[in-house]
Amino acid sequence: MKTDRRSFVSMAGKGLGLAALSVPAIDSLLKQVEAATRNVAHLTPEQAAMDEDYWSVIQNSFTVTRGIVNLNNGGVSPSPRIVTEALVRYIWQQEDATAYTMWQILEPQSETIRTGLAEMFGCDREEIAITRNASESLEILLMGMDFKPGDEILTTTQDYPRMLTTLRQRERREGLVLKMVKIPIPPKDLNEIVAAFEKGITKRTKLILMSHQVNITGQITPVKAVCEMARAKGIETIVDGAHSFAQFDFKQKDLGCDYFGTSLHKWLYAPKGTGLLYVKRDKIEKLWPLMAAESKQSNDIRKFEEIGTHSAAPRLAIGEAMLFHNGIGGKRKEARLRYLSRYWMNRLKNVPKVRFNTSFDPNQSCAIANVEIVGVDPTAIGSYLFNKHRIFVTPILHEEFKGIRITPNVYTTLGELDRFSNEMEKIARNGLPS
Repeated sequence: MKTDRRSFVSMAGKGLGLAALSVPAIDSLLKQVEAATRNVAHLTPEQAAMDEDYWSVIQNSFTVTRGIVNLNNGGVSPSPRIVTEALVRYIWQQEDATAYTMWQILEPQSETIRTGLAEMFGCDREEIAITRNASESLEILLMGMDFKPGDEILTTTQDYPRMLTTLRQRERREGLVLKMVKIPIPPKDLNEIVAAFEKGITKRTKLILMSHQVNITGQITPVKAVCEMARAKGIETIVDGAHSFAQFDFKQKDLGCDYFGTSLHKWLYAPKGTGLLYVKRDKIEKLWPLMAAESKQSNDIRKFEEIGTHSAAPRLAIGEAMLFHNGIGGKRKEARLRYLSRYWMNRLKNVPKVRFNTSFDPNQSCAIANVEIVGVDPTAIGSYLFNKHRIFVTPILHEEFKGIRITPNVYTTLGELDRFSNEMEKIARNGLPS
């Protein structure tokens, strides 16, 4: 694999613009990442995942505090320095004769971002809308589809609460029916999830909503198998990819879904308030936008971006986030994230009273995992870890299970995971200190 300057930059995707490379700070950081990447280019992603010299360069690309061990990157992630600096630069640019600069100069450049995102997802650029988050993308879909009273939408009890709330509102308002199936925690085999969806389908099922990765456990679901099954029965599919996109490597063809929504401020490290919506081209016309668009836009993916006045800066800085992500390499990044999760999981798996709500199977999980210490309240664990050790985790209390969600990131060090594992082992063996 070539790793010279030109080939490294080209990995970011065509049309992202050369302006970013002219900024000294960004250019210097990219040169450092490029040089480090060249040193691991001969390694497999799994081998590179264990090269701490390489990942120390990536860790230093972030300006995060080391006073807190942040293991809640699943909610929202810090951006690398080049993204934050680009965001600030674009904000300053749009403050100069704003009505002209923002609308005539900066906003049109978002088309290059659309192209880059389409290349990442493996689809036509005319199937990608740039949104503000996964919730907006999925609300566009769930609120924009026409249903009749009695039509059923099938999902799981572990899907994201905001999406369940959206469907419950349509249930109250229009008489459609929300059906939820339970999936194992964790399943022994992915076919158990497929079987759960198949069992939930009736003659009235019009839509399946499923998370590509369940946010509370990190469970990766068999999306393609469910989508193929649904298509054979004439049922449309929405995939909630809020956590999967840019965490592990895949394309639209690997899913086979009709619709997909994600946030870009999680695992792509783009500015906060950026998201992506994919709508299969032949389905754009029949889908209503959240905010009204003219009839001439009925076949245009951009009708879903009609939200009124908004800053151009976050959209454009997505370009630098893609540059950073593709510079590391999607497969190499996935391998590192899985290596970090297995590092702490393997430390704790044989400790008495420790129980995992996430599978160790690499096909079923990557960076996110959920762990329980039997008999100890997850909220109390979270409070203790943060108040006493400044370790930030996410307590999860669900009707079907409980635990704490742990999400390290590429800037997380093995030493930080050791600190977390040491404290968890003490709690498991001795209980929480009084």
